[in-house]
Amino acid sequence: MRKAGLLLTAVLLLAVFSAGCISGSSGDTGTSEKEVTLIVFHAGSLSIPFQGLENEFSAYAEKNLGLKVKFQDEASGSVKAVRKVTDLGKKADIVAVADYTLIPQMLVPNYTDFYVLFATNEIVIAFTDKSKYADEMKAHPEKWYEILARDDVSFGFSDPNQDPCGYRSVMVMKLADLYYGKPIFETLVERNTNIYANGTQVYAPKEIQVKNNRIVIRPKETDLTGLVESGSLDYFFIYKSVAEQHNLSYITLPDEINLKDFSKADYYGQVEITLGSTGKTIKAKPIVYGVTVLKDAPNRELAIEFLKFLLGEEGRKLFEENNQDFLNPPVAFGNVPEEIRGLVEVKG
Repeated sequence: MRKAGLLLTAVLLLAVFSAGCISGSSGDTGTSEKEVTLIVFHAGSLSIPFQGLENEFSAYAEKNLGLKVKFQDEASGSVKAVRKVTDLGKKADIVAVADYTLIPQMLVPNYTDFYVLFATNEIVIAFTDKSKYADEMKAHPEKWYEILARDDVSFGFSDPNQDPCGYRSVMVMKLADLYYGKPIFETLVERNTNIYANGTQVYAPKEIQVKNNRIVIRPKETDLTGLVESGSLDYFFIYKSVAEQHNLSYITLPDEINLKDFSKADYYGQVEITLGSTGKTIKAKPIVYGVTVLKDAPNRELAIEFLKFLLGEEGRKLFEENNQDFLNPPVAFGNVPEEIRGLVEVKG
């Protein structure tokens, strides 16, 4: 009898324990089904608007989709962002780059079959009141190349092999040769690095080398922001939106060299750069950002919902609040998902 009682107790305890496990497991499963992580690889210059966008989308998804959305957000140079997918085999839902042409060149057709052009920008030279000759730069912005050429002045740009802002900055200095009729590229770039030019064709070796402490190169443009803010770097080439987001002083450059003016695309196109990291040659052109959802996105449907959010009024408003111009309307190419066709102009 005692053995039977013990056996019955054991069976009952096992049943209760099993029921608890099943209930707990079921509850966990329910929770995990409602918690989704979107993986986003994006250009460093998109960090601030994307942070706001992700926060707003999370609130929207919880309210309207019944989902708790988290983000695995990775900022880097745009070339590096793309190569995380193509070279390293990393999974991502969304890739957003500062140069849209990286998508058709490197991701189509193996990794995606569509992309959207959605925002623009321009190259400026940013600094603070701690920067040497800051007052002179503000009063005489046309002397920017003379000030940068002074022996006691330091300046920087991002790595052309990893970041569009880097190769755009280099091309801006080569365009300045044409616009001002002076050897600005030789003075600022060739004398300080192993980047060189043959006519209007620029070459950026795979391993960029700096020849002195007058110039600083970092993987992405936003890596230089803290150096300028601290006063350890005087000036850097950066997107206007980033300069404004960080409350930096900056000078604008002539439209013939700032890569902002769509009507000057042919003029910009006189200059090209070949990147040692990819072997690809890139023609200077107006700055346009691109975004796509990858074919094997872990959460493709939700990623397209996020893309809709980015391309809609919420995204446009957020970008404008962060001083970055948004295309109206955005322009899409390829096998464009039905869900976003009402928000874009489809071409090609």
